[in-house]
Amino acid sequence: MKRALLSNMNWRKNTYWFNCYASSSATVVALIGHFLRDRISSNLLEAAPRVKPLTLAGRTWGEPPFEKVVGGHQELEWLIRHPESYRNAVCILEPAEHVGQNSIRENVRASSNIAHLSRLIADCDSVLFPLWKTGPLNQEMLGHVLETSLAVFVEGGHPTAKDASSFDHQEIGLSELHEVVESLLLSRSHKSAPHIFICIGHQLVAQSHVNLIKKAVVDVRKKLANVLEVESYQYQLMMELCDEIEAVGTGLKILKDGHVVATGWNDPLFAVALNEQPEVGHCELQHYSHSGVHPSEAMKRLLIKHDETSDRYSGIVEESISYEKNLNIVMFHSDEVNEEAILFVNWAYSRLHEMLLSARRTVILSELSWLLDLPTSVEILCSTSSDGKTCTEVAATCISYVDDETRKVRRSFSFQFHPELLDDLREFHLVGEADYSKLKSDDGVRMLMRVLQESMMD
Repeated sequence: MKRALLSNMNWRKNTYWFNCYASSSATVVALIGHFLRDRISSNLLEAAPRVKPLTLAGRTWGEPPFEKVVGGHQELEWLIRHPESYRNAVCILEPAEHVGQNSIRENVRASSNIAHLSRLIADCDSVLFPLWKTGPLNQEMLGHVLETSLAVFVEGGHPTAKDASSFDHQEIGLSELHEVVESLLLSRSHKSAPHIFICIGHQLVAQSHVNLIKKAVVDVRKKLANVLEVESYQYQLMMELCDEIEAVGTGLKILKDGHVVATGWNDPLFAVALNEQPEVGHCELQHYSHSGVHPSEAMKRLLIKHDETSDRYSGIVEESISYEKNLNIVMFHSDEVNEEAILFVNWAYSRLHEMLLSARRTVILSELSWLLDLPTSVEILCSTSSDGKTCTEVAATCISYVDDETRKVRRSFSFQFHPELLDDLREFHLVGEADYSKLKSDDGVRMLMRVLQESMMD
């Protein structure tokens, strides 16, 4: 018998399901920590005084405990009125109806797997925002819910981030999705929710980085004279930096198999282009590296800055590759983020941050204060390899924000791969109950939980 769907009037105002005591961020973090401690221990929830059996068999979006699907303004308004219903939950933004088809021709709605993993591992609620169906939502209200939740996932999708027309059949377009992602990038403030971008989310955030840097250059040129004395060294150096960023951005070449596929930040393929070969199924992660051989003269400067970024911050993903060895994850894509674009945005963000540092107390009180909300770096964490050959250079990134007053670092992450999918590329509610012991041994799931736990504690 099919379970009845719940309207938003009947949504749970709490966030637990199995255990009535598992409704705080501390409990979520502790349960994830137990999951990561080893690969053999049983689920702590099995021994808890739970109120429901430890099963989610067959359950999916629209059915308890996954009933919180925001269909428009009414549901968004309900969440605002009931902050206890999402404060200790993860929010999931869906840019498309599904992420593609698996080998048995199923449309894979990978967001449901994130909801299952969050619930089974940490008894953590999920709230879904299917933007492909709702269209753009009120940005102020949406931003408030996202920022005050535990974490935000931007899921994958079957359209291509390098072609706006591939989104024409949806209620939200590519440019509108970029606006949502840009808003997320600027909202990673003290105590705000971290963001995890997956697959097309990873590609959307790459282009959004470029968009924000372009906007920063335009805004500085237009407004800096209203903020700093034109004769001051800060003003002069900022204007010189804008010229340098534009020169590098417009001249940088994107290479695939030795061929130039794009030139300059105005090229639609600058941030995202077709991968040399599609990747579907298992791939092995390796540390990112580059020989330095490249036709763009600026490339060496970008690589040196990336070396500095890599040395400055200890990386969760890199440590996993070093210590756990032979990490296998699931790829499901034909487009990829270009390494030159990420090296460029890391260099530009870092240089802007360095230059704004001495003038930040003046800038923070001006119309350019938004510049201080930009990331301070974007590190390429790893690449994928198959048969000894690098396939996807930018398999994951760490987006860092440094608070110049406290020197504390906040992080968000992006993944080209799907850590929430197992090797069958199927949704849990279709394939059967996800086994906790199997999840504990899966490299992708472990990595997803590790970055979720640590970024929540930043």
